[in-house]
Amino acid sequence: MANPPMDFFDDTADIETPDASIKPGAIRVILADSQAIYRVGIRKVFALEDDLRVVAQADSLENLRLAIERYPSDIVLLEGSLLAGTANIIPELLRAAPDVKLIVQAVAADENQTVELYRRGVRGIVSRSISPDLLVRCVRRIAAGETWIDNQSVSWVIEAYRAQASALVNPRSQPKLSPKEMAIITCITQGKRNKEIAYQLGTTEQVIKNYLRKIYDKLGVSDRLELALYCLHNKIIKSEADEEVMAQKVVSK
Repeated sequence: MANPPMDFFDDTADIETPDASIKPGAIRVILADSQAIYRVGIRKVFALEDDLRVVAQADSLENLRLAIERYPSDIVLLEGSLLAGTANIIPELLRAAPDVKLIVQAVAADENQTVELYRRGVRGIVSRSISPDLLVRCVRRIAAGETWIDNQSVSWVIEAYRAQASALVNPRSQPKLSPKEMAIITCITQGKRNKEIAYQLGTTEQVIKNYLRKIYDKLGVSDRLELALYCLHNKIIKSEADEEVMAQKVVSK
């Protein structure tokens, strides 16, 4: 029996009836791409996986906003070309759906764009020519709370952070962190995920997520990698590992 139609947003098509057959625990994905043939191909790839479900499609940023606001989702797979000249849209999308995780598909690697995207909250950047198996693995790991970043991008982010830190004339005073916050930070720098941290501290993943948001706000960082680099640079934690080693632990796949 054919699958029921999913929600689709564009300037010419009507919005179709939502598909209520999503399995509990399935990763809900929105495809945002200007090329219809690409959306069809990705949907076919995900249709072969029991735990992935495309809940909506969008062919523009305007329609992506509508999709994110209207339909709960875990992942947005976003064509990088749609972001041209509109990098500020990323924080806007994340404010509309704080729990959604963004993956950008780029035609080619660009240092400045890569650093800026990760700083603004993107959780992964992949090539448009990525293999289906690797794309599925990327989506699953980002949905689980990881950051998807290759070695070259790690180096770019570290260098950008070093330059930013060196440019600070009046460094911020060290914020006060509670013992539990320090324990969570230590776990992060060891490469542990939220589930592992929650088990070690005898609490839940949601509690760890709540603590992380508070820690990010206190330190003025946006993600796990920047948190680890900040704490190492400002000697908030003691570690014999250098920045490269720590970064690899934090983003290891």
